[in-house]
Amino acid sequence: MTPVETILIAIVEGLTEFLPVSSTGHMIITSRILGIEKDEFTKLFEVAIQLGAILSVVVLYWNKFFPLNRKGFYLKLLVAVIPALALGFIFSKKIDELLESPLTVAVTLLVGGIILLFIDKLFKTPTVEEDEQITLKQALIIGFWQCLAMIPGTSRSAASIIGGMQQKLTRSLSAEFSFYLAVPTMAAATGYKLLKAWKESPELLTNTDNLFSLFVGSMVAFVVAMLAIKFFIGFLQRNGFVLFGWYRIIVGIALLVLIYTGKL
Repeated sequence: MTPVETILIAIVEGLTEFLPVSSTGHMIITSRILGIEKDEFTKLFEVAIQLGAILSVVVLYWNKFFPLNRKGFYLKLLVAVIPALALGFIFSKKIDELLESPLTVAVTLLVGGIILLFIDKLFKTPTVEEDEQITLKQALIIGFWQCLAMIPGTSRSAASIIGGMQQKLTRSLSAEFSFYLAVPTMAAATGYKLLKAWKESPELLTNTDNLFSLFVGSMVAFVVAMLAIKFFIGFLQRNGFVLFGWYRIIVGIALLVLIYTGKL
């Protein structure tokens, strides 16, 4: 990957990680458009730079994550992340196969977009306004919703936010809990990928150019993700999900046209 490609992919990650539009799907498509070869380092890079996005959540919501004696908060995150850890481990090979499919991304973007058009109307009577009100059962159910994002193009953010709204959380609280849940989920996924790379191909993590790309990509993703999160919460409170739904539909249709005309 060239420095420009590194920065572009990191910008895409930072912009889309916490929006309900699928960061993985956008990185897959961006890589295809840029003609970036899908070698082992590129696959690792697209997962590892999520560390930057994770850090942005911790910084923005510092008072939620610290002090560490907030046992109830951490217990809810632990319960919510268990489904993703278990199913991610069981279906890791199948997930890796799906990551190679632009068609999967296009279809799930389209279907997810249609769903987002109606989400605000489906869940109109929220009763949970503070994270202290979230029960362990609700946290677990949201965790299962998050697992839908194992299908590329679904969006981890969209799945967990919809799960939160289905469990009577307000739109803004659903989004914020989705951000909190991203920290253990993405940390586990990134840690697993890095450990696997270290065991199977240690040269990927000892190469100076690769390490520099990972550092730059993570820093760019961190800054862009902070801006995206601030924008998203305010926009969501004012406008809901409809615009994101139409965006996904338009992108999904455009990708299907490019795929079936042989241009992607």
